[in-house]
Amino acid sequence: MIVHNNLFSDLEGLFTRLSSTANATATATTSNKASTVRYATPPIDAYRRGTDVWVHIDLPGVSNDSLDIDVERSVLTVTAKREVLRQDGDQTFRAERRSGNFRRTINLGDNLDPEQIEANFSDGVLTLRIPVAEQAKARKVDVNFGRPVDSPVDEPASSDSVDVPVDNPIDSVE
Repeated sequence: MIVHNNLFSDLEGLFTRLSSTANATATATTSNKASTVRYATPPIDAYRRGTDVWVHIDLPGVSNDSLDIDVERSVLTVTAKREVLRQDGDQTFRAERRSGNFRRTINLGDNLDPEQIEANFSDGVLTLRIPVAEQAKARKVDVNFGRPVDSPVDEPASSDSVDVPVDNPIDSVE
């Protein structure tokens, strides 16, 4: 039976679920006290171009030192932190720029190659190139016309089987 399978359905489903969530909440433990850490979910674009999946994550104002990318069990996690630039005593008139922790997780599935991920961070945008795994790439199958496909010779199914020479299936007639 042949099953139609979208190579990136898991990835697409995850992007859809993640983009519908504005904030994620995680619990961090510091000096035996549980505290809630809020993570902002940065916007992303993701698409396939040729044999690569490209992901662009907006992280404006994030320093290079705070950016961290991990892959564990086919789950890619991007974390970053943007610090508040205000100082004590500043009189704030408007504070619209989000600061604090950012996190985005992406399930890579089995069809992408996590060992070959490339990342570039420029102008506040993290760009990830994730190659499609070799076994998941489309390939051409040659078709032979006018001759049967050679099949491997299997072992006899039971001890009652008789070996018959391939070049002359009938040795003698009695």
